Amino acid sequence: MVTAPTPLEEELRTLAGAVPDPELPVITLAELGVLRALHVTGPGRVEVELTPTYTGCPAVETMSADIERVLREHGIPEVEVRTVLSPAWSTDDITAEGRRKLEEFGIAPPRPSVASGPVMVGLAIRCPHCGSTDTTLLSRFSSTACKALRRCEACREPFDHFKEL
Repeated sequence: MVTAPTPLEEELRTLAGAVPDPELPVITLAELGVLRALHVTGPGRVEVELTPTYTGCPAVETMSADIERVLREHGIPEVEVRTVLSPAWSTDDITAEGRRKLEEFGIAPPRPSVASGPVMVGLAIRCPHCGSTDTTLLSRFSSTACKALRRCEACREPFDHFKEL
């Protein structure tokens, strides 16, 4: 049976969720959708569930350490951060605010997945600088494995595209 979070759990989840992503500090862990759960398991003890953007993501260690630090600074002496791989993280887990922040930062956000119906082939990636869909893939990998490097043919600016997963 799933119980509703307590006010303390909601407060602590808000604190943990406000931790910036170490690779994309413009977006928080809650906005990225990797913070799955937070449970108070006893007096001064909290368990946090974190799902990486992909298995083996090197940023998970930093995310865990940052969550532990923030919660300890707020009076929780025992913090356990567990990596949870199921259900797998998807770019659909990024919030609307997270997508807006990525675009504002100059990273083309991932396209939302199509739940059902026909799938379009060759969907265009919109340039976060000028809005043009005339873009070219320069490299399937950019500063992180989660992003691809593209160039806008209209404004000629390079930009990262957060790949759909």
